[in-house]
Amino acid sequence: MSERPELQPPQPTRSLKHLGILIGKWAMLGTHPAFPSAAYGSSTFEWLAEDALLIWHFDWEEPGPPSAVSVIGRDDSADACCVLYSDERGVGRIYQMKLEGSVWKMWRESTGFSQQMTGTFSDDAKTISVHGQLSHDGSNWEQDLDVTYSRQK
Repeated sequence: MSERPELQPPQPTRSLKHLGILIGKWAMLGTHPAFPSAAYGSSTFEWLAEDALLIWHFDWEEPGPPSAVSVIGRDDSADACCVLYSDERGVGRIYQMKLEGSVWKMWRESTGFSQQMTGTFSDDAKTISVHGQLSHDGSNWEQDLDVTYSRQK
C-alpha cells in the first residue's frame, strides 16, 4: 500500500510577494469631479493565497464612489498583474497592474471608457497618493478618482 504524500497548497510560479507593501488596512480620502466634496472610506488588502492571490476590499461612505472587491493575481507569462474588479452596482472590470519600487500603476483599455491610475508611496510607505484619469476615446484624458490612502494597521 503506497502512502499518498501530503497535499501542498497552491504555489505561485511567479510570486506576488512584492505586493506585500499593500497588506493591511488603509483610510481613504477621495476626490472626483462628480462629487461636491471629498469622499471617505477604508480599504483592506490581504492574501487570499500567500504570495499568489491578493484580495482588495474598499468601502466608501455615502455619497461616494461605489464600494467594491478585487482579486489580484498574475498570469505566468505576463509581467503585469490582473485585477478582477466587481462593485456594488454590478459592474465588473479587468485591469492590468504593476507595482515597481514606490510606483503603483493600474490601467484598463476599453473602447469608449479607458482608465489609468498612478499611485506613489511615501518614503515610509504609510501613504499612497493616487491620481486617476479616464478617457472616452483613448487619446484625451480627464480627471477621474484621486485617492489618498493612509495606513491604519
